[in-house]
Amino acid sequence: MAIDRVVSGMRPTGSLHLGHYNGVLKNWIEMQHEQDCLFFVADWHALTTHYDTPEIIEANVWEMIIDWLAAGVDPAQATIFIQSKVPEHAELHTLLSMITPLGWLERVPTYKDQQEKLSSKDLSTYGFLGYPLLQSADILIYKGTHVPVGEDQIPHIEFTREVARRFNHLYGKELGYETKAEEAIKKLGSKKGQLYRELRVAYQEEGDDQALEAAQALIEEQQSLSLGDKERLLGFLEGGGKIILIEPEYKLTSAPKMVGLDGQKMSKSYNNIISLRDTEDQIEKKIKTMTTDPARIRRNDPGNPDVCPVWSLHEIYSDEKTQQWVRSGCTQADIGCIECKQPVIDSISKELKPIQERAKHYLENPDIVKSVVAEGCEKARKLARDTMREVREVMGLNL
Repeated sequence: MAIDRVVSGMRPTGSLHLGHYNGVLKNWIEMQHEQDCLFFVADWHALTTHYDTPEIIEANVWEMIIDWLAAGVDPAQATIFIQSKVPEHAELHTLLSMITPLGWLERVPTYKDQQEKLSSKDLSTYGFLGYPLLQSADILIYKGTHVPVGEDQIPHIEFTREVARRFNHLYGKELGYETKAEEAIKKLGSKKGQLYRELRVAYQEEGDDQALEAAQALIEEQQSLSLGDKERLLGFLEGGGKIILIEPEYKLTSAPKMVGLDGQKMSKSYNNIISLRDTEDQIEKKIKTMTTDPARIRRNDPGNPDVCPVWSLHEIYSDEKTQQWVRSGCTQADIGCIECKQPVIDSISKELKPIQERAKHYLENPDIVKSVVAEGCEKARKLARDTMREVREVMGLNL
């Protein structure tokens, strides 16, 4: 059975803002205490849409890592690294491209969506077409079992599962596979070997999922078996071949919808963000000029919080008592919009203050950040090399 491992990355294309913090970083911080986590800077992915402005990427890589650390991503709990520092990602991407049908890439929903949204850029490139496969390589090379995503990214994980399944189907049948699987069963001993066979029959002939789980647990408990033998037994159990690349599961994140200053989704491209590095004065200025209920023109006009972007921030940053005060005061015109905004200003400033203090520490001590990344890259590359040894061997490249 695969190690429970989370893999997630972020593109360094701009300043990190409250959308990133509430939508991604808080989830990372929670997951790092529960599972083996690898978090990486997806700088190659950034080039798929920002290939003509590499200076943006270069400037943001280190700033983004500092924000991760300041927000609470802990290098003692999670592996932090830069994608381009682990060239095995590119090698696996190249090898997977040999077996991936072109139609699979063209049907990924975000392919046409992004082309339409970024129509000002020339995205008729191989890199943009192939970026879902590079994303698959990012996950598969670490044998990631779970990938935290929003609903719009589910098709990418399904695509990754298809790629892994096709790869295992093509290359999982090693020479003399069944003979080697039978030899591995003998290593279990007579009693456990017999139990394995009974559970295998129960699963394959009757579809007994409990038998499958029991057999998987039996295999995992055998400390004396090599990793290769365990994988052979797992594959033999499910009626397939050797499992080389793990099919990951998506993990839906409970990310709140973070609206920007203009009511649209918070995004640097819309110039509507509150950055994690904004000062208290900048936060106050931005929120005070923020869009509110368009029907509330005068102070004594009653408003509707449900159509006001500021209310969306109250839902994240205000307690129940404050929310009741806002809803009552707005709908009855007892409070003005500036009064309504002040609790949000205070809460956001309070939350960001310790993050900014930690960020200052890392900015003043860049060697700490470089050391964290160097160690993370080394750990990630070791895992990547292990996978690539298996991949090269089954693809006839172990020369």
